[in-house]
Order: sequence, then structure tokens, then C-alpha cells
Amino acid sequence: MSTHAKRERLLLADLLETAGPDAPTLCEGWTTRDLAAHVVVRERRPDAAGGILIKQLASRLDRVMAEYTGKAYEELIQLIRTGPPRFSPFSLKPVDEMSNIIEFYVHTEDVRRAQPDWSVRELDAVFQDALWSRLERTARLMGRGLPTGLVLRRPDGQTTVAQRGTPVVTVTGEPSELVLFSYGRQSAAKVDLDGDENAIAKLHETKQLGI
Repeated sequence: MSTHAKRERLLLADLLETAGPDAPTLCEGWTTRDLAAHVVVRERRPDAAGGILIKQLASRLDRVMAEYTGKAYEELIQLIRTGPPRFSPFSLKPVDEMSNIIEFYVHTEDVRRAQPDWSVRELDAVFQDALWSRLERTARLMGRGLPTGLVLRRPDGQTTVAQRGTPVVTVTGEPSELVLFSYGRQSAAKVDLDGDENAIAKLHETKQLGI
């Protein structure tokens, strides 16, 4: 596994263990047990994980999720720490880096920022650049169908366009915060929004932003 993905994986496992199975998360309706089951199913049950994106498979995903949420919480955490089985594409280092650096960062913050005493983590520049690189590749997909134009901007001025159109809202923040904003954690992301007030309000209201 890559350095960044492995670090976030182990941090997530530690946070889940410390929080216990019934703690809240930023994922609406999910406890830490639900989140742990989601991570394990995504890596170990590709026959069901497709239901995350494909409606026709959603009922199968629901059944498998129910099966895994019924497992011992300690077992779920150990499966996260262990990582994907050898037959999983996630066990390949390039796939792990491409698919898991944002996945585990976001879910780590889902646990951290649902707690009342959370604070923003200081992340090194290499990790911030890695998150930005992935965000540049996924921004258009994340912004598709938004009711406004959307530009994501780093403090140093680098930008990527998530959705073309007018009026335009520019969201400024560190890559880690822009990732959280783009993946549907708008209320917890430390970013600045600039643009038409009505457009900003629509952006906050939309459920199309994020996954």
C-alpha cells in the first residue's frame, strides 16, 4: 500500500477503535459501526460494493451491509487494518493510491469532525499536493449537474474548474479542505466562498455535490 493511503487507513482504524461502535460520523445516518462496515464491504465485497453507484445493485448492497454491521466491531476494525485481500484490485499499489488516498482521508475526518472537540489537522505539503492531484482529476465528475459554476482554488492561487457556468462560486482553501467540501462535507470544511449570494445558497442546498 502507498504511504499516504496506508497512513490514513491506520489512523482511521485507530479513531474508530477509540470512538467505539456507536459514535456519530459526518455521514448522515451512519454511526462508526456503519462507517467501518462500509469500508470493509467496499474492499472485500466487490459483488455488492457496486451498489454505491449503481441503483440496480443497491438492494444487494443493503443486504451485505446489514451482514457486516452485524459482525463484531473489533473484527471490522481488524479487517480495515489488515487491508484488502490479495485478489482485490485495491491490493495493487497504484490502485490503492488512486482510490484510497481520498477515501480514507475523508472517512478519517468523518470520524474526527463529528466530535465536539475536533480541530483541523496540520498536513504536510506532500500530502496536500497528493490530495490536490486527485481532486483535479475528479473535480468535473463531482461538480457535474451543479446549479452554479464552481471553481476550487488553493491559497497559492492554483485553481481547477469543477463546473463551468454562471454565476460562478469560487471556493478557496487548502486541498484537504477542498476535498471535504467537494465530497459533500460542506458544513465541516474550512473554506471561503466567494460569489453571488443566491448562488452560494443554492450550492449549500444541493445534494448533488459529493458522494
